[in-house]
Amino acid sequence: MRNPVEVLNSLSNQACKEGYRYERLYRNLYNVEFFLLAYQNIYASEGNMTAGTDGQTIDGMGVARIETLIARLKDHSYQPHPARRTYINKKNGKKRPLGIPSFEDKLVQEVVRLILESIYEPTFSNLSHGFRPKRSCHTALLQLQAHFTGTKWFIEGDIKGFFDNIDHTVLIQLLRKRIRDEYFIALIWKFLKAGYVEDWTLHATYSGTPQGSIVSPILSNIYLNELDGYMERLMRQFNSGQKRTKSEAYAHLEQKLKYMRYNKCSSSNWEKLDAAEKQQAVKTIKGIRSAMHQTAYSDPQDSSYRRLFYIRYADDWLCGVIGSKADAEEIKTNIKAFLADTLKLELSEEKTLITHAHDKARFLGYDIFVADNESLRKDKNGYTRRTRNGKVKLFVPREKWQNKLIEYKALEISVHSGQEVFRPTHRTYLISNDDLEILNQYNAEIRGMYNYYRIADNVSVLGHFNYVMKFSMFKTFGAKYKLRISQVRKKYGYKRFGVKYRTKAGKKTLYFYDGGFKKDQTGTANADVDMVPKVFRNSNPTSLITRLKASRCEWCETENVCLEIHHVRKLKDLKGKKRWERLMISRRRKTLALCGPCHDRLHAGKLD
Repeated sequence: MRNPVEVLNSLSNQACKEGYRYERLYRNLYNVEFFLLAYQNIYASEGNMTAGTDGQTIDGMGVARIETLIARLKDHSYQPHPARRTYINKKNGKKRPLGIPSFEDKLVQEVVRLILESIYEPTFSNLSHGFRPKRSCHTALLQLQAHFTGTKWFIEGDIKGFFDNIDHTVLIQLLRKRIRDEYFIALIWKFLKAGYVEDWTLHATYSGTPQGSIVSPILSNIYLNELDGYMERLMRQFNSGQKRTKSEAYAHLEQKLKYMRYNKCSSSNWEKLDAAEKQQAVKTIKGIRSAMHQTAYSDPQDSSYRRLFYIRYADDWLCGVIGSKADAEEIKTNIKAFLADTLKLELSEEKTLITHAHDKARFLGYDIFVADNESLRKDKNGYTRRTRNGKVKLFVPREKWQNKLIEYKALEISVHSGQEVFRPTHRTYLISNDDLEILNQYNAEIRGMYNYYRIADNVSVLGHFNYVMKFSMFKTFGAKYKLRISQVRKKYGYKRFGVKYRTKAGKKTLYFYDGGFKKDQTGTANADVDMVPKVFRNSNPTSLITRLKASRCEWCETENVCLEIHHVRKLKDLKGKKRWERLMISRRRKTLALCGPCHDRLHAGKLD
């Protein structure tokens, strides 16, 4: 069997060949190594311990289970199970449907995702950032800030129910442009048509990709890559003019400065001037230069100079227009027509807004606007220059950190005499945790908020968020131990709040976050910023696949046996009362490779 990494690299190398079409992709699903790679990629997710509609979880995964799955793929009897539908809260108070597939379906989907990503990733537009390797919301925002300079109008794009309204026929037609393997296409059809179960009732799916599905993000990018291509063509058609026409006022001042420098103050005339005349000439030149610094260089109403900018993250997109509002309206109309005619999608009229660039547009949770900076600076040669006007600013919206505090139940807001009063509150649901867990929770939430907004120009406002979280933590500890805030601070430290704990290396102290809130644009390609912060993530240096292939039971140490991997949701769920629990805790692993009999005895409570 070929190494899956070599196969994926080979597929990727062919991606940019125009007219190349992929054949015999389905046979890669017969390769056990592909499924082991997929298993390695997805096993750490806590959601894998949630059963799908087939009642199965990741627990007990092994080579035998993979081979049974491959046999079903070979004889084409494999049929994905309907997803189990649940709902998660949206920020606007509504519910977002989420499908929970069975684990075996997740495994097949991860193999399909790896193949599709190798085929399509090299050809995706540089203007797309969502669900892509080495890209994140931060790379999208920084590209926006770098390229949207001088924008006059923003078009905030919103596609009505995008993930629920993807047209299956259009998607399959797009896939067939690159893929000539009907078995592989048929497998994707099966995922699209698998349906979902809600309230014990099976519902068919006629459009859309299931949110929560591993393969859904790459399919949505393939679908919306057509929009990216259309926008790139529209940008080339719309853009005109090399640069704006120089304004009449600036040109007049420029002529006056040239006259003073090359006529009245030329080397031949300068010597003829007395001291008072020289002083007056220098004063006049300085006055002209000062007026030039306060006068627009170019004509902002120059209709011959137009630019269109575009950026997309998943189904959120933003356009910047240098031109008139009528130009922005026409662009919006064109995009609406393309989405309806080509992709069978509907643009949300009430949410697709045209906003003046000096007002605030909202993109990826940031407030976006253009600022005119009239300040001056010295260049490397000592000449006074204006700082760049029309630069895009990224701001943290107040309601984002304020609503997050309310969501955490760390803040109560009341109104007295017409004014809002903020009051940090204790978090009752954390009181039962130990001290280290409570402090870890607060630190993780503060770092998560800062990590997402650290590229904002006003990121320092998160100091208010930190202040409320700190006093909420004081009150939480106070409620836990029936202490006043002053007593809590005396117990844990006035200057640096810290919880002491014991390790094998000795006593240590975990302190409350005090890293500050400075603007930081390093490491912006890390996609972890797009995820909800976690308090703990297990990092296992020993490859799970290496342990699985070792064919050696980690409990009874029997050699050359078919192994099954026992999984637990969280390490802290283990009480350490049994020897196998203590073994997992000591190794800091949420997995244990067992032979079949040992795994059966573990679930029967007879392993010790």
